[in-house]
Amino acid sequence: GGGSIERRAAKLSKGIQTAYSTPASTAERVSHMIVLHSERQGLDPLLVAAVIRQESTYRSQAVSPVGAVGLMQVMPRYWQQTCPGNLYNENNNIQCGSYILTKYHQSAGDWEKALAYYNVGPSNYENNRKMRKQGKRYAKQVKQHKQALKSAL
Repeated sequence: GGGSIERRAAKLSKGIQTAYSTPASTAERVSHMIVLHSERQGLDPLLVAAVIRQESTYRSQAVSPVGAVGLMQVMPRYWQQTCPGNLYNENNNIQCGSYILTKYHQSAGDWEKALAYYNVGPSNYENNRKMRKQGKRYAKQVKQHKQALKSAL
């Protein structure tokens, strides 16, 4: 979309606060990073914002039982070499998560599958029926979060 990054980030921030009940300080801080890295990767910022809602509900210190970290729940043991720096850092995390989404979209060919890959990993998705079901469920949830955000803008 058009407009300066600042203007788009301000709009996105309001949407994130409304749709996801995210504190203003958090929404304002991360929406700029979301717009910036989405643009660099050719992604829809609403999609990245929806993935963050699904993954961490905007808690940058979130850690999952399997060791995924930060806003976009990146797995350091898979991605640390591709994404140097501290993955708890919000900017690094969004940069890395956006990169992963783009990479998966290129290999999967569509967003439903790319999001499923993001959730369960490509090989789990392709080789394990239960994981594939989980991945598809995840993709649906992200889509719902994206829709809620779109309605709030």
